[in-house]
Amino acid sequence: MELLSSEEQKELIRKAYENRIKILEIIRRCGSVHLGGCFSAIDILTVLYNKVLKHDPSQPKWKDRDIFILSAGHKAVSLYVVLQSVGYFEEELLWTVNTMHSKLPMHPDDKKLNGIEFPTGSLGHGLPVGCGIAAAFKQDKKKNKVFVLLGDGESEEGSNWEAALVANKYKLDNLVVIIDANGLQGEACYEDTLPIAPLDKKFKSFGWSVRSIKGHNISEIFQSLIEAPYELNKPTCIVANTVKAKGLNFAENIVDFHHWGPSDKNQIEEAKKIVNAVCETEMKGIN
Repeated sequence: MELLSSEEQKELIRKAYENRIKILEIIRRCGSVHLGGCFSAIDILTVLYNKVLKHDPSQPKWKDRDIFILSAGHKAVSLYVVLQSVGYFEEELLWTVNTMHSKLPMHPDDKKLNGIEFPTGSLGHGLPVGCGIAAAFKQDKKKNKVFVLLGDGESEEGSNWEAALVANKYKLDNLVVIIDANGLQGEACYEDTLPIAPLDKKFKSFGWSVRSIKGHNISEIFQSLIEAPYELNKPTCIVANTVKAKGLNFAENIVDFHHWGPSDKNQIEEAKKIVNAVCETEMKGIN
């Protein structure tokens, strides 16, 4: 079993909070982003791109790369900052998010930016496409894996469940779904919108191999990703229990921060101080 050292855990925590700071700086310069989901997903993406995913920023279309699809496309800014941090493009490009002619629109576009595999935004598209890619890899006897990040609110889309059936039928054990289960969506708690919990049992009933993890625990994230697939001939689902807007105490678990822009620019500097303090506390907690 491959384990992260204490130093590796601390380094990933540091990187994840640096990525949060970059998201706040994007808000300061560009106005607003989907902060809640970006902050809940950032630890997962940081571990994935730094420790798990086979990829090469110098060869974005490398034939042996793993595929990552951000099905919850409104969390694109979290993906942008991670892609930048691992070398896909220069930092200056981050400050153009959602501006005219930018390569970084509010939802990811593979025609505009290296590192984006599929354009997403209309929810429920990523998993069906991921199934198709995984099936092609299996048919070609390739070892590439496909990772798809869903939101728990997004799991209300019926297309996900059709795809879940397909993945089971074709024994896509090269497919890994990660659910950013932060409990909230655009306007309410997702269970008040369309109750579908428990997600782990639902995916298991569709023939998937499932784990539930603490979605901000760096070690658990790493272990759950690196050990997939958990069972031969079964697709993998990781339910990552997260906190919306994690790391920013005045925003955590508050639906108004699903998409947010400050009324006062001083709020960004306050937010950065809070995020840095949380980072220091978490790093001290690693022995």
